[in-house]
Amino acid sequence: MSLLECNNKPTLDHELPGISASLYQPLSGPDMKRIADAAFEVLAKSGMAVYSDTAFEAFRAAGAQVDGDSRIVRLPRALVEDAIESNPSSVALCSRDGKNDAVLERNRVYYSTGGTAIYVLDPDTGERRRSTTKDVILNARMVEALDNIHAFTINVFPNEIEGKDDIDVNRFFHALDHTTKHVMGGIYSLKGCRKVVRLAQMIAGGAEALREKPFVSFITLLISPFKIDDDYGEMTCYLAREGLPVVVPTEPICGTTSPITLAGNVLTHVAETLGGIAMVQCVNRGAPGICGSVGSVTNLQTMDHLGGPIERAMANAAVSQMAQHFEIPLYSTGGTTDAKTVDIQAAYESALSSMLVAMSGANYIHDIAGLMEADLTVSYEKLVMDNEILGMCQRVLRGIEVNDETLAPELMIEKGPGQDFMMEEHTLNHMRGEFFVPQLANREKRESMASSDDAMARAKAVVREIRSMRPESRLPANVREQILELYPEIRCQRVRPRSDKVERRPDRERPSVIYTGVSVSPKPAPASDRSCPKCGHFGYR
Repeated sequence: MSLLECNNKPTLDHELPGISASLYQPLSGPDMKRIADAAFEVLAKSGMAVYSDTAFEAFRAAGAQVDGDSRIVRLPRALVEDAIESNPSSVALCSRDGKNDAVLERNRVYYSTGGTAIYVLDPDTGERRRSTTKDVILNARMVEALDNIHAFTINVFPNEIEGKDDIDVNRFFHALDHTTKHVMGGIYSLKGCRKVVRLAQMIAGGAEALREKPFVSFITLLISPFKIDDDYGEMTCYLAREGLPVVVPTEPICGTTSPITLAGNVLTHVAETLGGIAMVQCVNRGAPGICGSVGSVTNLQTMDHLGGPIERAMANAAVSQMAQHFEIPLYSTGGTTDAKTVDIQAAYESALSSMLVAMSGANYIHDIAGLMEADLTVSYEKLVMDNEILGMCQRVLRGIEVNDETLAPELMIEKGPGQDFMMEEHTLNHMRGEFFVPQLANREKRESMASSDDAMARAKAVVREIRSMRPESRLPANVREQILELYPEIRCQRVRPRSDKVERRPDRERPSVIYTGVSVSPKPAPASDRSCPKCGHFGYR
C-alpha cells in the first residue's frame, strides 16, 4: 500500500470528537468535597491580589471585601457559588465549516495544540530556531489536515513581529486564514485583543453573529499565586463584556508558586481558576467563562518548570474531576514532554500524559500535539506522531461495546470448537470499525520492513506532503481584503484566494492524501507563481 494512497476513508466511531469519558479519577468523592470547601475558604480568607481596576470595581460591586491599598479582594463563598451557577455549564467552540465544533460540557473530550512556543524544530534542517509568522501558518495548515486534532490553539510566537499591539492580529489572522477549525489563542495587549475581536466580527458578519457562533476564543491568565494583573485582568473583563469565550487558566508550579504536594497544587488550581470565573461573571453575568489548568512540577535540582512529569497529568486529571463537579467547562493540559528531540522520551511522556488526561474527561486538552522541551518548542514531526497517539486515545475512550451483536454467543455456538471466524459476515461487519489502525507505526515483519520505513520517516513524509501543497486562504476573498486594508500591520498580505476550480498540470497530478488521520487535497502551484519569502504563500504580490 502506497504511503500516499488515495482512498475514501469512512469516519469511524472512535474518530469522532467529543467522546465522553471518566475512566481515570484520581480523586474520591470525599476528596472532591474537601478540595471544594478548601478553595472557597482560601478565596474568602486570603483572597486574590487584583490590579485591574475594572475587575477590582466589578468585585466590589458584587459584594466582595476589597482593600484599596493592598488591592486584596476577598471573595465570600456565596459570591463564588453564584458565579459558578451563572457561568454556562456548556460552551460551544465552533468551527467555521461546522465539521469540528467542540461542545465543552460534562466529560466530553477534545484535543488541541497550544503552548505559544518560541522555537520550532525546522522541518528541513532538524535544528531548533526561533518561530516566525511562517510557522503560525504552517501549524494552522497542519492542524487543518490532521483529523484527530479538533481545534487550533495558536502554538507558536511570531518572533519577527516587533510591535506588541501587532502580535495578536498577525497570529489570529494567519490562523483563521489557514484553517476552518476553531481558533483559540493567547493575547498580548488589550489593543491587540480588540483588533482580533473586530477581525472576527468582520468574518462572522457582525458582533451578534460572532457571539452566536464563536469560531474564536481567547486565553488570558491568572498569575500564580492568586494574582490578577492589570493587563490580563482588563483583557478578561473586555472579553467578558463582549460575551466571547474566555479561558481563565492558572499555572501553579509545585514547590514554587504552589505547595509542593499534588493536593496543594490541585487546590491552588481550583481556587485560582474559580476566582477567574468569578471575575468573568461579576463583569457580565452569563458570559462564557472557561476554567483552566496548566500547572506543573518543579525540577528540584534546578527549580525549573517541567513539562513531562506524570504528576502533571495526574494534577490536570484531578482538576478535570473538580471542573465536572462544579459543572464548568475546562481547558486542560496534556501530551507535554521535556524531550529536546522527537525520541523515545518524547513518545512515552506524551503518550502517558495524553491518555491520562483524556481518560479523566477533560474537555479541551491543549498542548497535546507537537509541543516539547518544557513547552518551549514545537516539532512538526511530533505534531503528526501525536495525532496518531490521539487516535489511540480516542479508541480507548470509546471503550468496549457489549451487546448481543458484539458478544456474538450464537455465532460461537453455531461455529463450535476448532472453527475460525475469518469468512463470517460478522467479521466483515466489524473489522473496519473495531480497531484503530495506525499508519505511522510499522507493523510489518522485520524481513519485510525497509530500513528507512520507521515511524519518524513516515511522519516526515506527511510533513513534506502537507508543505508541498499550495497554501490557500480559508477566508472569503472580499472579507480578507477588507481585513488587510483595515490592518496594514498584518505581514504577508497576499495569498491565492481559495477556489474549487483548479487547473492541474498533468505532470503534477497527485491523489488526495488520507494518512494517519490526515486528510489533505493537494493542489500544485503553476510554475509561474511566486512564493512569499516570509510565509511561503503562492500568489504573493
